[in-house]
Order: sequence, then structure tokens, then C-alpha cells
Amino acid sequence: MKNIGETLAAFRKAAGYTQIDVAAELTRAGYPIQNKSIYAWEKNKSTPNPTQFLFLCKLYGITDIYSAFIEPNPDNPLASLNEAGKEKVLDYIRILELTRQYNTYDVQGDNVTELPARTRELPLFLLAASAGTGEFLDSEAHEMVIVGSEVPDTASFGIRLHGNSMEPRYMDGQIVWVYRTTELLDGDIGIFYLDGQAYCKKLHKGKNSLELLSFNPDYKPIRIKESSDFKIFGRVVS
Repeated sequence: MKNIGETLAAFRKAAGYTQIDVAAELTRAGYPIQNKSIYAWEKNKSTPNPTQFLFLCKLYGITDIYSAFIEPNPDNPLASLNEAGKEKVLDYIRILELTRQYNTYDVQGDNVTELPARTRELPLFLLAASAGTGEFLDSEAHEMVIVGSEVPDTASFGIRLHGNSMEPRYMDGQIVWVYRTTELLDGDIGIFYLDGQAYCKKLHKGKNSLELLSFNPDYKPIRIKESSDFKIFGRVVS
């Protein structure tokens, strides 16, 4: 953990505030305080209360408190980037905001309006894919369902699973969303057709063999023979 007082002082100076300025901002916000308290915080003689601390973070532009005061945040994809890299990511975010396609809020001057959730229709196949020993595939019947941001943009269709061979990652009865493609890499999880059966499995490409693998160790690998009628329907994306 970083020295809290030194960190607060560094961010204050970087933001262009004096200790007197910060005391005035806190007082104006309804947290009356004198600049000697700011001095005490920065020398680790005392600490701000949670409300004061969060106000300081907002004032200094600290958006990742974990990284600022503890260590690089493993959940923040920007934590491993230098300042130039972070600026490039922010530039791309600004471009996405301008398109308004991915925005949560619409900002017009001082008015901030929450935008309605973006939805779309995707086909959900009525016949389940096996997360077990095989599910007979004899129909492409499906219904169109409305989905939101919980479904990845890359998804082409959904299909419900039947069986427990892919547990604990995928559960019996769960709907998985699939990107339609006929090409998968070794280790990809996909929806497959094999000799009249539909499967949800992990693809393993050996030197001279192909296998469909389960996560549940109770299920043996399914070897794909040269004589097999085998197709790839897509890659599972959620």
C-alpha cells in the first residue's frame, strides 16, 4: 500500500491546488475545514473521513482509487498502460461516445439524460445442444427473442444446453450465445454437429486428430473420425 498522505499531496499538486484551495473547496461543498487539516492529512498525522476522502478523489480527478493508493488494479485494463497508452484508449472512448451507438447517457450542455437500453432480436434455437452425450439435431426451428447488453455484440444466435458435461462453466438448461463461424481454434468452445447429434464442447486439435472435450471429468473425449459427418456451427461467446 502506498503512503496515503504523500499520494494525496502528489495528486493535489498535479491538479494545481494549494492546501488553502482544497480547504476552501471542502468548506464550499459543506465539509468545513481549515488548511492545517490538509497539511495534517498529507503528513499522515491524521486522515480524512470517508466522505472527505471521496471528495478529494473527485476533486483531484482520481478515478481508480485502488491503483492510486494501493497497487496496479488487476481489474482495470488501463492499469498496465503508460500515459500515452491510456490517452489512446481514452481517444477511442471519445470516438465511441460521438457515435452515440454505445452511450448509456446523452449529454446536451448541462442536461444529462439516461438513454433507453439498446436491444436487438436474435434467433434462439428451440432444440437444445447437448452438454452430455449427444442431442439429436433434426430441425432449425427457432424463435426470435429480444436481448440487451447482457448478450455480446458478436453473438449471432442462442441455443439452450441439455446435460451436465460442461459444468461447472455451463449448466444444464442454460442459454449460451454463439458467434456463427465454421472456423475454430484449438481450445475454443463451440456448437458442433457430429453424426446427427448437436454438441456444446471444447475443441481440441491434436497433431493428427480432432476431439470434443467436456469440462465435467465424468465424460470421455469424443473423437472425430475421418468418416464422421462433422460441422462447426459457431463459437460460444457467453
